[in-house]
Amino acid sequence: MPLFNVKNNNLIRIKELVFKLEKDIQTITESNLENIFNLKFVKSEFALNNLRIDTLAFDEQTKSFVIIEYKRDKNFSVIDQGYAYLSLMLNNKADFILEFNENNDNKSLRKDDVDWSQSRIIFISPSFSKYQKQAINFKDLPIELWQITKYDNQTIQYLQLKSPDSSESINVVGDKNKVVKEVSKEVKVYAEEDHLINVTDDVVSLYKEIKEKISEIDDSIAFNPQRYYISLRKDKNFSYIKFTKSKIDIVILVPYEEGKNKLRHHKVTQLSEGVQKFYGRACFTVHITDSDNLGEVIDLIIETSKKIN
Repeated sequence: MPLFNVKNNNLIRIKELVFKLEKDIQTITESNLENIFNLKFVKSEFALNNLRIDTLAFDEQTKSFVIIEYKRDKNFSVIDQGYAYLSLMLNNKADFILEFNENNDNKSLRKDDVDWSQSRIIFISPSFSKYQKQAINFKDLPIELWQITKYDNQTIQYLQLKSPDSSESINVVGDKNKVVKEVSKEVKVYAEEDHLINVTDDVVSLYKEIKEKISEIDDSIAFNPQRYYISLRKDKNFSYIKFTKSKIDIVILVPYEEGKNKLRHHKVTQLSEGVQKFYGRACFTVHITDSDNLGEVIDLIIETSKKIN
C-alpha cells in the first residue's frame, strides 16, 4: 500500500527508493537490531565451514541465536538455505557460543545457557517471489520473511510477511529432505496448543476470550507462542501470557515508577503482586482465574501497547 504526505489537505505520494546493494540493507539493519527486532548484535559476516552468515544475533528473551540473511534477488530457496544455516548452527554449537563470548564484554554464555530449540532464521529483502511466500506455509517453520521498503522522505519500513494459517507440518518436507529432518528434531516452533494442552477447559475458554477481545480492539497486536509463554507484540513485545493448570498470568511491561502508580490507582491492584522484574524490565503480573475484572485488564494491555516505541 502506498504512503502519502499530507500538505494543505492534499495527499502527496511518497516515492519508494531502490536499495542498490544488499550491504545497504545489512548496514541499516545491524545498526538498529534492537529497535527493529529486539535482538542483540553478535557478529557481521560470520564464516564457518564454507558458509557465511550475514548477521548473527541473539534473542535474550528466548535465549536463542538468530541468523539474518539479506537478499536483493529472488533466485534462492528459503527452505534450502534457511535449513542449511540452521543445520550449520546445530552442528557447531561451540563455535557460535565462542563467537558470542568473543564479541560480548558484559556476558558470557555456556552451551547449556542457550535454548537451541528456539533457533530461527530471518530473511530480509525488498521483495519476495510468489514461490518464496508459498514456501513458508507451514505451521512449524523456524523461518521468517521480512520485506524492507525505503522511501524518499527518509523513512524505512520493515514488514513481516505472514502466511495463512496452515495445519501442514514442515515434517512433510523432511520425509524427502535429510537436512530439514535433522533440524526439525531439535528446533521447535511452538503453537498455542502447546500451552493449552495441560490446562483446564475454563482456562482455555478464558484465553480465547482474552485473545478475541484484544483482537477486536486492535488486530495489529500479534500473539506469538514461544517456549514458556505467549508474547503479545506490537513493534516490540510488551506483554506475556503464562499458563498454569487453573489460571492465567499476564505479565505487563512498564517503567518502574509508572507501574507503581498504575497499580496504586487501578482496579486490578488486587490481582497483582506489585512491580517486579521480567527479563530485566519492570513489570507487574496480573493473575486471572475468571472473567471478573477482565475488561480492566484488557484496557491495561491496550493502553500499554500504545506506548511501545
